[in-house]
Amino acid sequence: MRRLVLKMSMTVDGYVAGPEGEMDWVVRTSHPDGKAWVGRTLEGAGAHVIGRRLYSSFVGYWPTSTDPLAEAMNSIPKIVFSRSPDPDLPSAPGWEEPRVLGADLAGDVEALKAEPGKDLLAQGGVEFARSLVQAGLVDEYRLVVHPVVLGSGLALFDGAEPFDLDLIDAVRFPSGTQALTYRPN
Repeated sequence: MRRLVLKMSMTVDGYVAGPEGEMDWVVRTSHPDGKAWVGRTLEGAGAHVIGRRLYSSFVGYWPTSTDPLAEAMNSIPKIVFSRSPDPDLPSAPGWEEPRVLGADLAGDVEALKAEPGKDLLAQGGVEFARSLVQAGLVDEYRLVVHPVVLGSGLALFDGAEPFDLDLIDAVRFPSGTQALTYRPN
């Protein structure tokens, strides 16, 4: 059975984006070792599970990116979740047509987990990630905590019921960023 892994960058005060969705702080505090860690996370992914808005954003960046992670980001199949039964998704050169799901988030994710293959990797956006958290669908959290305080913004765990996590792994990068891996207990 596949797992649903949620990888998100966040600040030390718990925000995954600024009040208007800004994420420039991620670039400021990145380090090549952190990028290599993300690369290893991508190697374990059999599919990107992604919301419609972030998919559209990815289409505008990854197909032509020279970033070292671009090959993995482009080659991993995409499964787009949308509240619309027939969303107007932009096409991406070199990408296969994404599967579109979303009528029943929990049922669809559980069906995907039952399929053979590598883990399912969700990377946001924040509303889609919150939906996964609130539905209790995440099997592993890979939280990249950046040494930044925003003071306000969009928090991953807004609206979630309390739950406990077990720390599985912690890696500190020279920039002060930490990759923390948790599993619900």
